Amino acid sequence: MTTDSGPALVVSNMDVSYKVRGQDRRALKNVSFTVARGESYGLVGESGSGKSTVALALVRYLPRNGRVSAGTVSINGQDPLGMGKAELRELRAKTISMVYQEPGRALNPSLRVGEQIAEVFEIAGEKSDEATASAENMLRKVQISDPGRVMRRYPYELSGGMAQRVVIAMALAVSPSLLILDEPTTALDATVEAEVLDLVAALRQEFDTSVLFISHNLAVIAKMCDRVGVLYAGELVEEGPARQVFDDPRHPYTVGLLRCIPRRGQRKDRDRLDTIPGFLPGPGHNLAGCVFAPRCALARDRCRTEPPPFFDVGDLRTARCFFHEQAPDLPRATPASAAALATDGIGGPLVKIEKLSKTFPGGVQALAGVDLTVHRGETLGLVGESGSGKTTLARTLLGLTSADQGSVLTLDGKQLSADARRRPRDVLRALQIVFQNPDSALNRRHTVRSLISRPLSRLAGLSGTGLRDRLAELISSVRLEERHLALRPGQLSGGLKQRVAIARAFGARPDVVVCDEPTSALDVSVQAAILNLLADLQQQEHATYLFISHDLGLVRYLSDRIVVLYLGRVMEVGPAEVVFTGPHHPYTEALFSAVPSLDGQRPDRIKLEGEIPSAANPPSGCVFHTRCPRKLSTGVCESTEPPLLEGEPGHLIRCHIPLTELRTIQLSESVPSQGSSH
Repeated sequence: MTTDSGPALVVSNMDVSYKVRGQDRRALKNVSFTVARGESYGLVGESGSGKSTVALALVRYLPRNGRVSAGTVSINGQDPLGMGKAELRELRAKTISMVYQEPGRALNPSLRVGEQIAEVFEIAGEKSDEATASAENMLRKVQISDPGRVMRRYPYELSGGMAQRVVIAMALAVSPSLLILDEPTTALDATVEAEVLDLVAALRQEFDTSVLFISHNLAVIAKMCDRVGVLYAGELVEEGPARQVFDDPRHPYTVGLLRCIPRRGQRKDRDRLDTIPGFLPGPGHNLAGCVFAPRCALARDRCRTEPPPFFDVGDLRTARCFFHEQAPDLPRATPASAAALATDGIGGPLVKIEKLSKTFPGGVQALAGVDLTVHRGETLGLVGESGSGKTTLARTLLGLTSADQGSVLTLDGKQLSADARRRPRDVLRALQIVFQNPDSALNRRHTVRSLISRPLSRLAGLSGTGLRDRLAELISSVRLEERHLALRPGQLSGGLKQRVAIARAFGARPDVVVCDEPTSALDVSVQAAILNLLADLQQQEHATYLFISHDLGLVRYLSDRIVVLYLGRVMEVGPAEVVFTGPHHPYTEALFSAVPSLDGQRPDRIKLEGEIPSAANPPSGCVFHTRCPRKLSTGVCESTEPPLLEGEPGHLIRCHIPLTELRTIQLSESVPSQGSSH
């Protein structure tokens, strides 16, 4: 029996346990929250805090060794925990839908997109022809411009943003009462993320759907959610209206999460990000008092022996902390002084890239005549949408992808071979990379000691005492412990694995380290520690970074200069603060306007029409003119490609509109630049 007047979701005193080696280990403890009809509720917390376990428990998708061991759940007035298989299948088909983090895993690669969406409507009772028409109409609702063509495609033929929209279309096909979004935008760049978030907000209003939004991106939660719950080690520690919780947090853990995020004005050469010391307790922990006490700077003896209740800390707000009034003034866990942040400055040119082009089979031109200089000791940030050429540029520099004839790459004045296999050992030592996903970069069969020692012996030529001393120096610099050396990657957390990858990259004292999305899969507390680590290592080792990320807040914090790529061309380059402050290239302006902010400022987003054109058949003239909101009416944008010109010292821009005119236009429209993505 359903009701249209009650809450969409009520969770009361829910415990979830996993049976491990014959023993029950509790992953969620006494979790209670309510999602009203039409409301959007956010769940935030570090990886391992239990966010996804909550979502899986609600729809009974827990693995076989997991179960809801206590408490109750009500979805639209129905109890999923007491349902039989047929009733549960009906609930999943008509009342509740879920959108997962990786759309590629949610779509069947062997079936066309249209068949998969139509199947949802057929299960709901529609005939085949009706279901196909409904599927096409639903794709139109999620703002896919040519739904008929997309219906005929396979999932691997779609971009990440389009695949996520297809998954959302499937989830909303039956007009569910409750939509669960589990990290739906983590792997998306800023513009696609903004499109997906706008889409969810519009469809939520159209279908009057309640939303449970799970994310470690606090700015996304601030933008999308009415209320938020902060989850730590399986316990809800703070809850309230999202804006109030983020503006005035009252639990030390919430304060710590917010301080991990680069805010506008924070830079590596002026400040370090604060971090949360220590680690999450494991599932099944038996802490007698407050679960956060071992990591809390406010903890007293009472906190270690007595679990705190929820205290009322404002209008419809609660926090589980004895010292909630002192929480906003929590002492920093990562002190940073001006002296500690002093640097030796940026030196002369180290890497020169001239006329760099790369054409893949089928005439796909990933890079087109790129000219760049990377200076010794600087961090050069690369930004742009997926498909703009960021990773291809990095791979050609490393020799993992061969550049086209006529491209010139030099390191410290010496020309580099296009193929890494033909490069001498000293060049291989000088150029290293930290990949996005340490799981795919680290051999699971080797110990941490072996993984870090190998480049020390092969590239740096170390052995015996020299190797042991350098190994000890490295694990200390990346905040690993001696006990970690005997472990294998599968025994480490995501943050520890990335530290191993960084230690391996720095082992042979490289001149240039390419960081390709090194923190995109990490939550904010681990991300802050990794960013601080990269800044410290740059200072200690005098390294040069090529930093690739779709998180513009991280790029602004860590980079000295910014390069903006679009369709394989450099559209803008300049000092980080100059580029972020503006005036911007219209493409850069659109990128920055797409980023949600925690400070409450909501500039009008500049929407880019359509998708990135095919690199096999780029538009004539300025390649951005097909999507540019500031295209000139004279026709010059369609007919003539603008050169990359220096509009002010060190600030180059590829646009027919002069920099002074762009400044006037952008100031008159009062669109603040958004540099913090969280």
